[in-house]
Amino acid sequence: MTRDPMARKHAPRRPAPAAERQATSAMIASLAAEGYDTVSAPFGHALVDLARQDDRIVGLTADLGKYTDLHILARDMPDRFYQMGMAEQLLMSAAAGFAREGFIPFATTYAVFAARRAYDFIAMAIAEENLPVKIVCALPGLTTGYGPSHQATEDLAIFRGLPEMTIVDPCDACDIAGMVPEIAAHPGPVYARLLRGNVPSVLTRHKPDYTFRLGQAQMIRDGAEVLVISSGFMTMRALDAAERLAADRIGVAVLHVPTIKPLDTETICAEAAKGGRLVVVAENHSVIGGLGEAVAATLLRAGLAPAFRQIGLPDAFLEAGALPTLHDMYGLSVEKVAERIKGWL
Repeated sequence: MTRDPMARKHAPRRPAPAAERQATSAMIASLAAEGYDTVSAPFGHALVDLARQDDRIVGLTADLGKYTDLHILARDMPDRFYQMGMAEQLLMSAAAGFAREGFIPFATTYAVFAARRAYDFIAMAIAEENLPVKIVCALPGLTTGYGPSHQATEDLAIFRGLPEMTIVDPCDACDIAGMVPEIAAHPGPVYARLLRGNVPSVLTRHKPDYTFRLGQAQMIRDGAEVLVISSGFMTMRALDAAERLAADRIGVAVLHVPTIKPLDTETICAEAAKGGRLVVVAENHSVIGGLGEAVAATLLRAGLAPAFRQIGLPDAFLEAGALPTLHDMYGLSVEKVAERIKGWL
């Protein structure tokens, strides 16, 4: 923790004023997505659609079916759903066993539990054997206010270092629905971050012909002054910030990178090589070991040296609270993204 959060952690507790309690009571809330339509449980519905076409699809969860949208599969196809209880290591071992028997298992839990609690089982039982287990995890990064026990701020760094593991960080409902059949068709293991519940539909509003393509980055909007390279819901924030900055005649391009590993280095380098633009990487993850450092290394290896900045979470254990408050505190809100980009120019 930083000094201020540590001091607050050990400070004497006092009852919060009523207004403050009301503002911070929603510990897990839907992401702010003003102006966007939402889709209910896109992962669960896409998985059921795929399972109806492919008998190899099964779903397993660690007592979190309702909170990873796998309850849709449990409701519609109960014979293809397996409740493993609060035992993430067992969950991953069982998923590996299903894969060895010819199934395509989708294993769901919270991102912190997969990355921290079950890592060795994923490494040894799944990744080393290059089995087609799809690990789909809710509460990535700062999408919960429950504090460090539930905030997976380092999951991308952990899984980027694991051989054979493909990593996906979808932006919205369109990405999630599109990624399900693509990761199922991928022959190896996949770790995918998941936005659950009522998920915004963002990308097709800005690019009507957008479709998810595993391993490919896509330009969602163009701009002459700034290139934002983003993943997850930070693509939504970058697009909204770009619209605000356009009012100040600042052109912001947004390159959406839903696949973190393998990285689409060709597209990233081609866009970064277009001279004169500030390159900003925006991600819902620690600035250590995620998309930002992956892009920076890619550019250096290619001999490219544009002005470069990162928008991400600090190398610290984060505080608990309401998501809007936390996003503003840690610089992930639309206002803070726009403010920081403008300040760097």
